[in-house]
Amino acid sequence: MTHISVTVDGTAYEDEVEPRLLLVHYLRDRLGLTGTPIGCDTSNCGTCTVELDGASVKSCTVLAVQADGGEVTTVQGLAHDGEWTPLQRAFHERHALQCGYCTPGMIMAARDLLRENPHPGADEVRKALEGNLCRCTGYQNIVRAVLAAAEDTSASERQSAQEQSAQEVTA
Repeated sequence: MTHISVTVDGTAYEDEVEPRLLLVHYLRDRLGLTGTPIGCDTSNCGTCTVELDGASVKSCTVLAVQADGGEVTTVQGLAHDGEWTPLQRAFHERHALQCGYCTPGMIMAARDLLRENPHPGADEVRKALEGNLCRCTGYQNIVRAVLAAAEDTSASERQSAQEQSAQEVTA
């Protein structure tokens, strides 16, 4: 057994784990965070995508011991006080899911894209999500949702900047 310390969705955990335990199994079986599905167990589908220290990873290819000292964010850790992120909201509003199985991985991969490229084009979204498989949506609504989230985030940032500027003027 190996001792690990990891922060998952803002909560610190200390555990003893088998050195060969996959991160996806640690999240689901040990921590009960079942929002990260197990898809193919071969890193082909991307359903198990999470963030590890700010970068998206397929948690079926990462050992829990590799996350030692790190910070993991799952799809369950995105919403705050019951409020979805613009990306989660866009997936819902644009019907970017059917069965929903791929949705957590798609959202986490799209989040990584939008952090690196806040204003992607449709082809850039498709390229960024090509490691995540969906068998039922045809992807078009997923692409639309990511583009809408980028636009929504940009509009929110512009509004925040305008409000900040107005506060400075009146102060």
